[in-house]
Amino acid sequence: MRTIAIQRDPRFSPNSVEKDLAILTAVALPMGGRIVAESRLNIVDVAEADTILNMGRMPQTLALLEENAAEKCIVNPVAGIRNCQRSRITALMRNAAIPMPPQEGNNGYWIKRGDEAAQTRNDIRYCADEAELEAAKAAFRSRGIANTVVQAHIVGDIVKFYGVEGTAFFRYFYPTDDGTTKFGDEQRNGIAHHYPFDWEALATTANRLAAIAETPVYGGDAIITADGAFCIIDFNDWPSFSRCRDEAAKAIVAYVAARQEM
Repeated sequence: MRTIAIQRDPRFSPNSVEKDLAILTAVALPMGGRIVAESRLNIVDVAEADTILNMGRMPQTLALLEENAAEKCIVNPVAGIRNCQRSRITALMRNAAIPMPPQEGNNGYWIKRGDEAAQTRNDIRYCADEAELEAAKAAFRSRGIANTVVQAHIVGDIVKFYGVEGTAFFRYFYPTDDGTTKFGDEQRNGIAHHYPFDWEALATTANRLAAIAETPVYGGDAIITADGAFCIIDFNDWPSFSRCRDEAAKAIVAYVAARQEM
């Protein structure tokens, strides 16, 4: 099997370029894979590969794979990458009754870029009230971003979760425990109280969403409220798995190996 691993363009890895490359390398090396930056990916790379480990998000990357790799083993597939665009994943979650924040609430709002994953800290903004929300919408429009998603702020513990759909691998962590953060937004919820909750139910829900979104290698964020309820506030294709990289890499390699045998 000839394997290539597509490295995500730096603009889609804000403050995480090295971490994203580390997990991709940890999966590609045991498979004898060659890493290719998505800005340099070409039709020859795709044509020569049997298996493609895909962290790419650029439109030209997705078009190249869609047009030339239909019969190949691709993880994550093009459909999954597109489904993780925030406005699309929000619609999928709503249609599937996945627990998620409402659009209105009494504790402020989050407005998020809807057309692509966040690339700068300005792509995700907290607004204390409706006036700030309207101002934020105008700011997004001034940047040429009309596609946005609004979520009510939910009070509770924020957890980051990571999984590989269809396997036993699922892990969750409290980012305020170790202080590791991309933009610092987790601090809005304060230090985690570690409210008891059914993590297996979260795992089941996250895996169901991964299957719906066709994104087997995934990560996301959830809020755990004081009564133990949870809602998913974010879901992404192939995160860095930096808190559990070695375990994740083994799970992804096993998942890909099983796909290759199908």
